[in-house]
Amino acid sequence: MPRWTAWAMALGLMLAALPAAAQTRWVMATPYAENFHTLNIRQFIADLEKATEGRLAIQLHNNASLLPMGQIKRGVQTGQVHLGEILLSAYANEDPFFEVDGVPFLAWTWPQAEALNAATEPYIRARLERQGLTLLYIVHWDAQGFYTKSELRSVQDLKGTRFRAYNNVTARMAELMGATPVTVQLAEVSQAFATNVITSMFTSAQSGVNVTAWDFTKYWYNVGGMRTRNAVFANTRALQALDAPTRAAVMTAAGAAAERGKAMAKQAEVVQAERLRTQGMQLPPPSEQMMTELKAIGETLTGEWVQRAGPEGAQMLETYRAALR
Repeated sequence: MPRWTAWAMALGLMLAALPAAAQTRWVMATPYAENFHTLNIRQFIADLEKATEGRLAIQLHNNASLLPMGQIKRGVQTGQVHLGEILLSAYANEDPFFEVDGVPFLAWTWPQAEALNAATEPYIRARLERQGLTLLYIVHWDAQGFYTKSELRSVQDLKGTRFRAYNNVTARMAELMGATPVTVQLAEVSQAFATNVITSMFTSAQSGVNVTAWDFTKYWYNVGGMRTRNAVFANTRALQALDAPTRAAVMTAAGAAAERGKAMAKQAEVVQAERLRTQGMQLPPPSEQMMTELKAIGETLTGEWVQRAGPEGAQMLETYRAALR
């Protein structure tokens, strides 16, 4: 056997004997089907796996296929899954700071929504850290608006309607408008309208497209309302167990996802509204009277939120309003 062949065979045996680069496998749960949030997560995972050259692999379970919304946060805390995405306001009963972006007409424009996010993120991050969770990034939903079968000129036109509520604060908003709140999950909206369980609702263009709102409503009034947020976080212990370069890659990919998600939310606001229009819905601008009335309701809801949030809530609100001056 030639000397070089023997050397090559020996080298091959030596390399084969070396331990393969360890791969860490994580599991992630999100309650959503294919919307811009899910697409953003898929890109986050792709960026992370590329940056780590496959050392960290993430298996995504979306559309609540592994855990429903209400169990995801606990699942990440206990290590059942390593990463999770939730709608923050769905956890309002845990802490008022989780629901602040869902307070209607506290932040109804994009600059306001971004200022509120900056003012509240430190509080949310600290609360998650106390629960063994590391916040990776936050992304807004697109703007909210009223879906109705008939034209709206003022809040008075919503009085007496059976109004779809999906959390405590939207139920309270319905009461202040003189409507009757009815709790209906998004997946049940079509049937609820068909059976007159509800006759109006308040949600985004994206959600309206998801439930084919043109089948049971005629108008969508984009009033901004609020831009609720999804949070993506990791189990802190699992994150700390990664080597330093991999942890850095996670945070870099998360930063990119936050910026990309912001752009995707703003794009969805335009694209999905146009989708409603092409399906025959009318999208008239809300009247000045209606916006004035809604903002007054927002002041009431904000005051009630501060009472629940206490001194920290008042401090945060001052920081937020100072950023708008």
